[in-house]
Amino acid sequence: MATFATSEQLLVIIDPAARQTDGESVRIAKDVLSAGAAAKVCLPEGPEEFARALGRRGSRRPVVVGDDRALVRAVTLLHRARELDGCALSVVPVGGTGLAESLGVPGGAVAAARAVLDGAERRLDLLVDDSDGVVLSGLGIPPEPVRAAAAVPVAAASGRPWYRSLARTLAPRPPRLSAVPAPGPSRLRVEVDGRTVVDLGQPVEAVSVAPGTGGLARVEVRPLSVGAEATALRTSGRTVTVTGADFRYRADAAVSGPVRRRTWRVVEGAWGLTLPAAS
Repeated sequence: MATFATSEQLLVIIDPAARQTDGESVRIAKDVLSAGAAAKVCLPEGPEEFARALGRRGSRRPVVVGDDRALVRAVTLLHRARELDGCALSVVPVGGTGLAESLGVPGGAVAAARAVLDGAERRLDLLVDDSDGVVLSGLGIPPEPVRAAAAVPVAAASGRPWYRSLARTLAPRPPRLSAVPAPGPSRLRVEVDGRTVVDLGQPVEAVSVAPGTGGLARVEVRPLSVGAEATALRTSGRTVTVTGADFRYRADAAVSGPVRRRTWRVVEGAWGLTLPAAS
């Protein structure tokens, strides 16, 4: 892992949803980062400005202050610009942070900011699909139900209608029932490195795929159990193809689909994330 000097210049991109959700954590993170390094703070008003700020970072190391969706957005932008190889990304989780924490990022604002300053880059494998989408942690078919999230309060007297609209757009919300049906048995063909693990004739309860180690994806298929519990099928490989009738899947923090076919391939050591040096 590559270590960083605290004198290194940082570009701190604070996601607008984070500023609305937990302004105190954002302030703490900004103060710690600014005290420990030459930090330029950027406050984008939406995804387009977020992308422009990241694209104009120059030699500064980007630090995303935001939730899991902001982290995935940053990795996606760098991947599509083919700039992941030369960029070590850092994140201070604010808001929905399950993904970032599962990757080893500390959960608190102070600890996460200190990891940005004193941590080291770890290269991680990435799943890339045939539509150029990325998966950092894992995906599941069908997507698990999402619990309703509390609405983000927006002051009516703020006098900034664009911000109210943006907050409503970015605020987490439960999916419509018509868009994401309850999980149930599916008929899917799952192929790993061209070898069929399960075919359309065998209903399955769930399929999960996650980056493993050494450029391999971990794949688990749970066949539909009738009577006795069915044994899960586990394997690994560099490419995973799933075919079926209009299936949806949850990748990291978002639900995608419906699609009838999707292929994911593992890119070994594709991206760098700053983690505590002892990790």
